[in-house]
Amino acid sequence: MKHLIIFSLAFFSFCTYAWAQTENLDPQNKSRWQVVNRNAYMSEPGRVELNAADNDGLMILSTSSFQNGTIEFDVKGEDKMGQSFVGLAFHIQNEKEFEAVYFRPFNFFNPDTVRRWRAVQYIYMPDYPWEKLRESFPGKYENKVLNAPDPNSWFHVKLVIDNGSIKAFLNNNPDPVLQVQSLSKLTGGKVGFWVGNGSKGSFSNLVIKASQ
Repeated sequence: MKHLIIFSLAFFSFCTYAWAQTENLDPQNKSRWQVVNRNAYMSEPGRVELNAADNDGLMILSTSSFQNGTIEFDVKGEDKMGQSFVGLAFHIQNEKEFEAVYFRPFNFFNPDTVRRWRAVQYIYMPDYPWEKLRESFPGKYENKVLNAPDPNSWFHVKLVIDNGSIKAFLNNNPDPVLQVQSLSKLTGGKVGFWVGNGSKGSFSNLVIKASQ
């Protein structure tokens, strides 16, 4: 009976996650990474930085194919008003169509309480950028961050994506900082780091766990 239980647990684990992999963040490996509208370089071993530039930027893991599961990574932005938008894109079809969850670190402790409720954001590009979501669904696809970290420091993010349900967790807190339903009909795609207009960002420890 003991052997049967062990086998059952192992089988359940296999069924839950088809594979899990920590990615090597080397932007010079052109066969694995596609950098869009940014320059990417290793700031130190295991950490990649995207420079600031006009319009959004992406660093896409070309070999990824993700539908459901969890994506974890560490990220660092800046406490610069309107100049730090950092996060992760998923279900990427191309550089124009994807979903993303991103953070505005400059709003983590903003004295303007309205802006503080705009610390984390979901978007589906190109149909639902943040401007359209805020106008059409005020407060539904963005949220404040409780127990927010220093906006100039690294923080850990976990995204849980399950058939249209999207949850974002910060620094291993059991309560999500954002919970929304997807606005797209995409069922899968690539994964990549995302930075917004005028923003730079640093990223590390990307772990993708795809479920069956």
